[in-house]
Amino acid sequence: MYQNAAILAAVILVYSAVAGRVGQSWLSGPILCTAAGLILGPAGMGMLRLSLTAADLRVIAELALAMVLFTDAARADLGVARRTVGLPERLLLLGLPFTIVLGYLFARVLFPESGPLEAALIAALLAPTDAALGAPVVINKAVPAATREALNIESGLNDGICVPVVIVLLDFAVGHDIERSTLGHIVIVATEEIGIGLLVGLGLTGIGAWFLRLANRVGWTATHWRQVPVIALAVLCFTAAQAAGGSGFIACFTGGLLFGYLAPDDDVLAGAASTGEVLALLTWVAFGGPVLARLLPQFTWRTVLYAVLSLTVIRMVPVFLSLIGSGLGTRDRLFIGWFGPRGLASIVFAIITFNAGLPGKETIAVTAACTVLLSVVLHGLTANPLVRVLGMGGVTHSATASDRAT
Repeated sequence: MYQNAAILAAVILVYSAVAGRVGQSWLSGPILCTAAGLILGPAGMGMLRLSLTAADLRVIAELALAMVLFTDAARADLGVARRTVGLPERLLLLGLPFTIVLGYLFARVLFPESGPLEAALIAALLAPTDAALGAPVVINKAVPAATREALNIESGLNDGICVPVVIVLLDFAVGHDIERSTLGHIVIVATEEIGIGLLVGLGLTGIGAWFLRLANRVGWTATHWRQVPVIALAVLCFTAAQAAGGSGFIACFTGGLLFGYLAPDDDVLAGAASTGEVLALLTWVAFGGPVLARLLPQFTWRTVLYAVLSLTVIRMVPVFLSLIGSGLGTRDRLFIGWFGPRGLASIVFAIITFNAGLPGKETIAVTAACTVLLSVVLHGLTANPLVRVLGMGGVTHSATASDRAT
């Protein structure tokens, strides 16, 4: 136990010391931590022997994603979002459903032994983009503001939107509640997940922000505790929404948006942002260690091909088409289409699906792991080079001409 803790602490220590330099290179934290897990874990030197269950990994990944969603949303530029209204809506209402449909069709072709429900689950759990892996693009001021905010809002909401899709598909696949798995049931599940998540996130954040302002005004808050409440609030939004039957991801993102509006103090967000990053890095070490040690030998040409298609055709074609008429040029649409990394949300959904005990759960898990691994590597390596390419040109969206300096 202590050896594992020492290795994890050493990995975080080394990375945190060189994070600034890594951020300027072609590498990324997820790449390095996944590689560390692979090298030090069972598939490599065998020094890191994490005995994590699927439930343990799910909790770590969910909390990491909750922190990232809350802080990214709190730092969102709502002024830019209002002036570029339409881009996130196109990505979520047109691009996301088309991505799931296209992913389903390719899964049916490449995995003929899997049934239609398993193919639909593969498509649904690999449709949401990852806010943590997309951070190098979202926070980079060289990227046009409209593009940054569109990607930020898309990654903040699409995982929450995909939750009811995955839940309903699992109902069908495992034979639970087949009588209730009608269009009405689908609408009810979606309404509960999104609606409860929205209400819990906004309600708790509104109360929390009011209480924090009151405590600051009367001098109750100690200086060294100023960053802790945001960490607690993000966890509270996620866990309360999940306990109430809603989407914790929706709760965290909408709560973060409200918190950024009510308490626009970037200093208090630093603790939650750092906590989320550390949890995410630990998730990637675990992914590179015990997860890949088990699943890597099961990769086939079909899973690799599907992973490549998932990151390119399945994502980029729907995004490109959904943004026709948006005012964005070809280069910007291709950029948004490419930077749809798959990561923590897909890991969480894959664990949920795997634990449901489906006949095709191994195919689903292997395909998800292969896609996430490829995304970590390719999106990590291309983030800074492509940002520099995009940053050298003019902004093609009419609403963003004045936002280049933001």
